[in-house]
Amino acid sequence: MKRFYKAVTVAAGGTGFRVMLDGRPLRTVGGRAQIVPTAPLAEALAAEWSGQGEEIDPARFVFRDLADYALDVIVPGKAAVVDELIPYAETDTLCYRAEPDEALGIRQRAVWDPLLTAAEARWQVQFVRVAGIMHRPQPDQTLARLREDLESRDGFTLAAVKTTTSLAASLVLGLMAVEPGADVDALWDAANLEEDWQAELWGKDEEAQARRARRHAAFAAAARFAALARG
Repeated sequence: MKRFYKAVTVAAGGTGFRVMLDGRPLRTVGGRAQIVPTAPLAEALAAEWSGQGEEIDPARFVFRDLADYALDVIVPGKAAVVDELIPYAETDTLCYRAEPDEALGIRQRAVWDPLLTAAEARWQVQFVRVAGIMHRPQPDQTLARLREDLESRDGFTLAAVKTTTSLAASLVLGLMAVEPGADVDALWDAANLEEDWQAELWGKDEEAQARRARRHAAFAAAARFAALARG
């Protein structure tokens, strides 16, 4: 699609802020008013529009897509999104390890146990650690507490959590990534510990490394989106 606008501005509107193209306010893909809660997030959305060339590249609208998902999907249907996220806690990456005496298992405990321990302290819950691939259920109280946390989140934060959680295959890491002061790169490395372990053993594959870099960028962008939505 050819670029069809010249001026990109931000204006206060409704309960938040809106991006304007040549003075006309944007709407979501679903036709809703694209009103975001903070000026910094609106400015980031505007920067995506300003940064387009003569041909519009949809892949460069990372924040716009997250905002539209929040407004079009989560606001009218938060319960369904929470239902989609809870299974990540039931099979959380951090809970499934190699055997304790294996080298990989030792590294997993060193990297993952501090994260799980911090999560347990924060939510006042317990996570079951599993050696091997056989599924073991997490306590009902743990899942209920995580559901309560998700239900308390606003739509914009939950949109970010949906992305960080699915990329990390971990609700614990997904929620940690959107917290103020989070070390997003360290959390991403924790999510990819097994993949990096295999690369150390057998060498790095260029295609796999490129895919990892793209997913890392998406993980970091979602975390930044949450931060901008907080203001």
